[in-house]
Amino acid sequence: MLRLVNYVHIGRCNVISGLMKTPSAPWWDHTRTATAARILVDLGEEYGVASMKMLAGSGLHRADLDDPETEIEAGQEMSIARNLLRILGDRPGLGVRAGSRYTLGSLGLWGFTMITSPTVRDLAKLGTRYAALSFAFIRPIYEEDETHGRVIYDAQEIPEDVRSFFVERELAKILALEQEIVGSRPGFHIETVFGDDRASALQRLAPRRTVLSGRANHALVFTRKLLDERTQQGDPVTTQRWQEQCAQLLERRQSRRGLAAQVRGKVLARLDDPPGMDEIASQLHMEERTLRRKLTMEGVSFRDLVDEVRSTLAIEMLGNGQLTVAEVAVRLGYNDGAAFSRAFKRWTGSSPGRHRNGSKGRKVT
Repeated sequence: MLRLVNYVHIGRCNVISGLMKTPSAPWWDHTRTATAARILVDLGEEYGVASMKMLAGSGLHRADLDDPETEIEAGQEMSIARNLLRILGDRPGLGVRAGSRYTLGSLGLWGFTMITSPTVRDLAKLGTRYAALSFAFIRPIYEEDETHGRVIYDAQEIPEDVRSFFVERELAKILALEQEIVGSRPGFHIETVFGDDRASALQRLAPRRTVLSGRANHALVFTRKLLDERTQQGDPVTTQRWQEQCAQLLERRQSRRGLAAQVRGKVLARLDDPPGMDEIASQLHMEERTLRRKLTMEGVSFRDLVDEVRSTLAIEMLGNGQLTVAEVAVRLGYNDGAAFSRAFKRWTGSSPGRHRNGSKGRKVT
């Protein structure tokens, strides 16, 4: 059985089933395997960034990413991406490098369903329907008219500071897999809102395909002729079996998280600018008092959750000795270092500087 690694890294715990996810949560806000997070850490290491720095503030350790039984929250993966961009900068092509590392095997059930889809149209429709299993943060929508079919990507739910990176990654993932999906057949191209710099990075990944920049949407575009063609390994019986398993897996992942987990996720997704209770309540389409009451029913308060995330991550980041107290404070959303010090002392009874120095001392001995 897969195991879920909590935001507050208290070790692995059995996934709790039967807690329904609120439908109004962001599209990408669901559990997933650690594969995509591992790809990000591997990419950072190739640029000389230590895995400890990549994982700072995520509540994860390197061993979690190497365990195929691990499931993580989307916010944890997003936290790793933020670290990568903070250290290397949001340079054009970085998301392409991440997306180019995907294989159908690394995409699990989603990948197998794609490759066995009977026609290219089935592939596009099923890929859209079960895109949540492909580590995507961008929401896909399938449309078809008299001449073309389009998978249009809506990026509005992705936080702006990581939006370009995750869109790049998603488009690059498709280009990296297009040979296995549609082969060398004509009738497929990509359109993107990006300017020439990011579009050129995508083009270099698949020089035989057309990437059109400066368009109204990010989209995969298929001619009707290509949509009607059979895929190379299409098998309707096999696809039906994989599709049923995709539906079951997606339902399980979306039902594993109570309201407290959703609030933790929203806090972690904006760790350096955490949303207030009123904003989170609005995102969940409920009144603030309703959110407070429901959290109380789960045995926790909003402040407890925020403190839980911040205190655990503060202890982790200070303990690894890679960041200064001031840097940890900024990453946790404190513009005032004194305010962070007061909060840390309230959480632990000790000052952050003492904790950091004590941790460094223990590592030396």
